[in-house]
Amino acid sequence: MRRPPFAIRSLAALAMIVLPVAGMPRAQAQTVAAPPSGSAAATPDNAILLTVFLKHDQSRPLAELNAQLTRQGFYKAFPPPGIEVVSWNVVMGIGQVIVLRLPANRIREINRVLEDTAWGAYRTEFYPTYDYRAVGLGEHEKAQ
Repeated sequence: MRRPPFAIRSLAALAMIVLPVAGMPRAQAQTVAAPPSGSAAATPDNAILLTVFLKHDQSRPLAELNAQLTRQGFYKAFPPPGIEVVSWNVVMGIGQVIVLRLPANRIREINRVLEDTAWGAYRTEFYPTYDYRAVGLGEHEKAQ
């Protein structure tokens, strides 16, 4: 049996790779409306701590960044009502580091507020954690 010419074999191989990928859904930005502001309060059984890094765009002057934050409504929207700010610090050379206490079911709300109001002036990083202080100190006391 004769093999097809190289060009036809190459085209067939390419089609086997491209056609399945072409049918895959494309990634798109969220088009769903931001969730409504939650009313759940953080309690010991539902609270998480969320450390948020807001890294400054160091290619632009601070006054320009602050003007953008104002235009985008950052300080009006963040933090949302009912979200506890545990700490909010400026870290020189990085930007701002904010620790929030919130009910776990409101984490999407925080993400959307920052996407809508902080992006462009900041790059964001999120680190969800939980309060371990009582457990750690209890273990320390038992070890004494």
